[in-house]
Amino acid sequence: MAAGVRVGVIGGGQLARMMVPPAVALGIDIRVLAESEGMSAAIAATATGDYRDAETVLAFAREVDVITFDHEHVPQPVLRRLVEAGVRVHPGPHALEVAQDKLVMRERLTELGAPVPEWAAVRDRAELDDFLAAHGGAAVVKTPRGGYDGKGVRVVRSSDAVDDWFAGVDEHASGGALLVEELVDFDRELAQLVARRPSGETTTWVLAETIQRDGVCAEVTAPAPGADAALVESARELGLRIAEGLDVTGVLAVELFQTRDGRLLVNELAMRPHNSGHWTIDGALTSQFEQHLRAVADLPLGSTDAIADTSVMVNVLGGPSSGSMLDRYAEALAAHPETKFHSYGKQSRPGRKVGHVTAISAPGETGEVTQARARAAGAFFDA
Repeated sequence: MAAGVRVGVIGGGQLARMMVPPAVALGIDIRVLAESEGMSAAIAATATGDYRDAETVLAFAREVDVITFDHEHVPQPVLRRLVEAGVRVHPGPHALEVAQDKLVMRERLTELGAPVPEWAAVRDRAELDDFLAAHGGAAVVKTPRGGYDGKGVRVVRSSDAVDDWFAGVDEHASGGALLVEELVDFDRELAQLVARRPSGETTTWVLAETIQRDGVCAEVTAPAPGADAALVESARELGLRIAEGLDVTGVLAVELFQTRDGRLLVNELAMRPHNSGHWTIDGALTSQFEQHLRAVADLPLGSTDAIADTSVMVNVLGGPSSGSMLDRYAEALAAHPETKFHSYGKQSRPGRKVGHVTAISAPGETGEVTQARARAAGAFFDA
């Protein structure tokens, strides 16, 4: 597919927004189907409508050459209608099904031999009680569908803690079961990003460390501090194996636990640009957003080399209690001229991702100093 391709993005959030600058640079005509007016990617929104409605999505798809996504929530029947209509869809329905349903994800990863926490599908209190008894009395329970940023996840020590979920689980999603996993004793969380073209070419970025607060990504450091060569290669190999085994096209984020005994376990997958890769906009030769566009258009992939020894990305969560990020830009930019600021065009709301800042290390600067600079810049937007 040649440059100049029309790429349609379903979903008008910040991920679609951050695809716009590299699309312009590459000469790609990017178009967005936004859920409503005034969303983060409004600058490229050429249509507004319900991504769950097949006719709305098909009408949007007729105006582009390839469809990709800002999120993984488009229903499988809609995705299949697109494919049946001859639309190029990247990633495809077969891959997205794995990202959409955590039980399917665990099943497929297990089939691939990828290391995952011990898990089971449970349909009632008795089955959950059995799992708890076999795993020290504590476990993590997840709704198979719809959870993100800490939603749909509970640490439980009693089966009655998810009675509401047992009562409300969608019977059409994985047989009405919930996913229960061992409560992993991990040292830290890591993320491995991979990009893959339909023709099979792949690239990876350096392994990154992520810090979560209340189930939401708060900070990312790349490369992961203290990661030895064996760990880095293990994560890279695992990411490539999953991307190829699931036939993912575009960017794949593999979220990992590093256990206290040094093992890697796959926590979650995302088949799109991901928060753990935002640092690549300013810290890598090719950002995850440019690479995703290259991949779904089946163009040669760019170099993912880091441009500095350390990059630290800090999310702006919630934002200023009054006004927006832009209202504090004058003071923040003056204080941190070497830091990059990214606003998502959103109103402040507790816990909401409204933007991020990225600091890259100066020559000879330690990672700790770079981290401190990023945190100080992000603090300008605290409530």
